[in-house]
Amino acid sequence: MTKCPLFSICGGCQYDFTAQNYHDEKKKLLGKWKILREPFWTAPGCRRRADFCFADGEFGFFEHGTKNIVPIKKCPNLVPQINEMVPKLSKLPWVGAGAALVTCCDNGMDLAVTSNVPYFSREFKDAVEKLGFIRVSWNGGIIVQTKTPKIKFGDFIADYPSGAFLQPTVESERAMRDFVVRHANGAHRVADLFCGIGNFTFALNADGFDIEGIGVKRDLFKKPLTIKMLNNYDVVVMDPPRAGALAQTHELAESNVPKVIYVSCNPMTLRRDADILERAGYKITDIAAFDQFVGSPHWELAVVFEK
Repeated sequence: MTKCPLFSICGGCQYDFTAQNYHDEKKKLLGKWKILREPFWTAPGCRRRADFCFADGEFGFFEHGTKNIVPIKKCPNLVPQINEMVPKLSKLPWVGAGAALVTCCDNGMDLAVTSNVPYFSREFKDAVEKLGFIRVSWNGGIIVQTKTPKIKFGDFIADYPSGAFLQPTVESERAMRDFVVRHANGAHRVADLFCGIGNFTFALNADGFDIEGIGVKRDLFKKPLTIKMLNNYDVVVMDPPRAGALAQTHELAESNVPKVIYVSCNPMTLRRDADILERAGYKITDIAAFDQFVGSPHWELAVVFEK
């Protein structure tokens, strides 16, 4: 393939990942971040989750810059298991308008529907039960479930809550985990903040904290770990949402934690939080970039701070 057939039509990609200059063009988005090595480039066709949309019986992706829906037969950025489901999903009797998150878990496929219509129809239930998903939910309520969806993080297996955050590709998830584990090597006690379902937690044998997931239930935006709590750790790892970790960063800046490993999907909020840590005496000792959202303008960065 020399060009994605959906490029410039659907709104999923702003860069043609099949173009020869794709790497050079996307690296320009890193701006002032001085990446110490070549970024990790995720191959197309590896994305294990996709957020489709539906309205007025149409199913697909939003057209670029509009709320019009572009019907699709397959997306070259998705794993084959999801592409095999697309034609079947398109034929479902969709009710109302909303989103359909399809996730390829390690033991089967999960479908989480969010709709402006509170309840699914009997026709929809009968049709979706025939597609082979191991779990289907509608606005959080389970329609059908034959197994608990599972996700592997190295040698560890975790339950996958419906709609939970998950790194989009196994390859980039593993590369980020390897980077974090390498820099946390030798630590006696590690805190994993915004731990989710455990991409870093298991591998680090860390204490996890998040509002949901496998760790201690704690809203780190409203109730960050205190300076006293942080001082119990040799390394703090955090992978917050796009909003960053402003409140938690202020606490870290006043702590005695010798090393902070900050993973971010938003270079702007990372820069804001990095400035706070640097003013407190932390220095950046390593930084890596991961192109896990292939074709999009988004970069994942992992930065090591030490003092």
